[in-house]
Amino acid sequence: MVEHRDDPEEAGQARLEFAESMAGIPDAFQRLWTPHRMAYIKGDAKPADSSQQQCPFCVKPRVGDEDGLIVHRGESCFVVMNLFPYSPGHLLVCPYRHISWYTDADEAEVAEMASLTRTAMQVLMKVSGPAGFNIGMNQGEVAGAGIAAHLHQHVVPRWQGDSNFMPVIGRTRAVPQLLADARQALAEAWPTNRG
Repeated sequence: MVEHRDDPEEAGQARLEFAESMAGIPDAFQRLWTPHRMAYIKGDAKPADSSQQQCPFCVKPRVGDEDGLIVHRGESCFVVMNLFPYSPGHLLVCPYRHISWYTDADEAEVAEMASLTRTAMQVLMKVSGPAGFNIGMNQGEVAGAGIAAHLHQHVVPRWQGDSNFMPVIGRTRAVPQLLADARQALAEAWPTNRG
């Protein structure tokens, strides 16, 4: 547990605050403050329009792997860390082409997305030993796609008891590993990468 601290270097980090240390009448609840989640809630990371210039999945391949959180680069698709993960190691498999629909993907993209998804599962099993996976695509904004303009498939590792009241009631997820650390571990374990 991380107790409340006033260190300015910890600004923006999740922290646990005990009720007895807060102003007012103490109650039985602890508060897990996750201010970094506000960027997702407010849509700060969402592009202003659906153009390739604004699309994060078009921008990421143009920067270095560490800065772009890219785990692996393939021929027609790449694997990247989800900036707002549902659980540690949440990956996205994306084509390089800026297409919205799975039906717009060509045969090479479909084949490589499938292959990279399988490899992502194998690497995640090796690195973090999940008990299961959620794999899927949200097609269109109405279906829950955060970035509907660029096709991407989620590979979400799952563990027994990893989903509790916090995502449902508090709209908060506790993710115990930094994205950069997860990216490095997964990239190093990827069969065709050098790290």
